[in-house]
Amino acid sequence: MAGNVIYRGPVANEPQTVNQLVAGAYSPGILCTSDGATLTVATASDMGERVYVLSNRRFYDQDVTTAYASGDTGVAYEPRPGEVYQVRLANATYAKGDKLTLDASGYLAKAVDSPAGDVVYAYFDDTAGAVTAGSLKDVVWANAFTMPTA
Repeated sequence: MAGNVIYRGPVANEPQTVNQLVAGAYSPGILCTSDGATLTVATASDMGERVYVLSNRRFYDQDVTTAYASGDTGVAYEPRPGEVYQVRLANATYAKGDKLTLDASGYLAKAVDSPAGDVVYAYFDDTAGAVTAGSLKDVVWANAFTMPTA
């Protein structure tokens, strides 16, 4: 489901945000980590770390397709379990309810059972089918957990 906002819940219950510099030309809907001053794109190496969902600056009329410039002040949500967000996904075919984990470029991808045990951050909650890398799709944030090892 395409939309013009990243947080898909009621305005009266918007999650807390952090406002920090972005370390690159990041698009709204990617996942970031924070060192307390700068938002950096999250990757698989950040598995298990706290992540934020980069939003658009609505008060600047920035839409969800317009990237930040490196050094801009970014707005990022602190997601809570059960909330719905529009995030960027890795290239794959998804089914409703698929478990999602961190991938490259701040995207979410399908979680898999593996010796490493992927950390599940969210569930796919959009129209099932093929997704092109970087597309925005709805997900429901999970109470993060590690997939069982194979």
